[in-house]
This record gives sequence, structure tokens and C-alpha cells, in this order.
Amino acid sequence: MSSEAGLGLMKGRRGLIMGLANDKSIAWGIAKALADQGAELAFSYQGEAFGKRVEPLAASLGSDFLMDVDVLDDDSLARAFDQIGARWGSLDFLVHAIAYSDKNELTGRFINTTRDNFKNSLTISCYSLIDLARRAQPLMTNGGSIITLTYAGSNRVTPFYNVMGVAKAALESSVRYLANDLGPDGIRVNAISPGPMKTLAGAAIGGARKTYRHTEANAPMRANATLEAIGGTAVWLCSQWGACTTGEIVLVDGGYHVLGMPQSEHL
Repeated sequence: MSSEAGLGLMKGRRGLIMGLANDKSIAWGIAKALADQGAELAFSYQGEAFGKRVEPLAASLGSDFLMDVDVLDDDSLARAFDQIGARWGSLDFLVHAIAYSDKNELTGRFINTTRDNFKNSLTISCYSLIDLARRAQPLMTNGGSIITLTYAGSNRVTPFYNVMGVAKAALESSVRYLANDLGPDGIRVNAISPGPMKTLAGAAIGGARKTYRHTEANAPMRANATLEAIGGTAVWLCSQWGACTTGEIVLVDGGYHVLGMPQSEHL
């Protein structure tokens, strides 16, 4: 690989980052890696408090394109994509790092999930991807890449992940259906599935610290994923190097997913 090939993979490409909370967010690792490779970024946030957090982070990556967006508000979403169309005219990639569930239901038993929290969790964590993909499609005139984030609790029972496991299972299925729908337009849709991460969202899950320590001790690499590794995966999926990858759930978890039992020293 030439030095030129390793730099500027995203030069001339523009994309929207949704779900950045702070500099520990997975969305931050992705945004920084994309910016380092030359991408021009826009950021969404929800509410003034998050806006104050996001603004300096965006500025550090050379972006002043910020939008207050609520994925439950159609008018808010319409305004955001109108702004992108007016300012850029097109969109090359979208990073969906949005998920939510009532923290009180991320402890205890899954069977106690309430109807309201089920609907809210699925709408924000899964349906929002479908909605955003539909709105992004007309702007991706030269093809594009859509990335979302998932977790292994989608298909294996994980302590206290509860309704978020169901939401992520639906999200992963949506990735496959969207990949099929949008493939003829040259738009690729993929998910990155890290192991447990020390993020604001991850901390909301009961027993998060124990889970983090367990996967770190037992993963084949004896380490959890880093923001840099996840960011690099996103660069691959958003650049020309990912041109033939779509509908995929890319595991970035130090190999933890291959295990059937903990390592022998932890039995």
C-alpha cells in the first residue's frame, strides 16, 4: 500500500454523524477516524445540553455544521435533510449511533419490559435507521454508505441487556433488508458490532463494569475493542475499500463471539 493510499481515503466525501455524546462515544471514534482520512462532517445532536457538548468536538474536527435533530419528530428530520441538501447538495455516508431504552428496564428481568418502553426502544433504536435511510437515499446520488451500531446481545442472552437485545436484533435484520433495497442505488448498509464499551450508553446497562471485565479477560485477544479500531472499521466501510460489502454485521470484539465458554482459567 502506498503512503497516499493510506491517507485521505475519505477526501472529498461528506457525511452525517448522529449520536455523538462525548469524546468516549463510539460515534466520536468513528467521526475522528473519518475526519483524519479527509471526510467533511456534519453532526446532529438532541437538545441544547448535548449541543454544548458536541460543538467543541465538531470544531476540533473542522466542522461547524451542527443540527438539533429529534428522530421522533418528522419535521425535525425533514429540516435536517433539507439543510444538508441546501449546504452540500449530496451526502456520501451516514453514521447512525442512536439507541435508547429506559434505564430502569436495563436491570432485572426481560419479562418485565413494559409496552411503552418496548415501543419507544424499538422506535428510537431501530425504526430511526429505516427512516434516516429513506431520507438519505435521495441525497446519495453517487451511491453511499450507511453504518449503524449493534451488539452481540442481539442474538445471545446478555445480562440486563433485555429489550435492547430485541431492538438490536430488529436493527440487524433492518440492515439486511435496507442493504437489499438500496443496493441497486449503490448504497451500502452495514452494522459494526463492538463488544462492551465504556460509553455513556453502555454505563446505563446493569452490571456494565462486570461485563466489561469479563469480556476483556476472556476474549481471544484478551482485550475489548478500542475507539480507534472501531473508527478504522468505519473508514473501511465508508471508503472505496468497502465497495463490495453490504448487509454485513462486522464484529469488532477481540474475538469474544467465537467462545462457547469462558477461558479455562476463568471456569
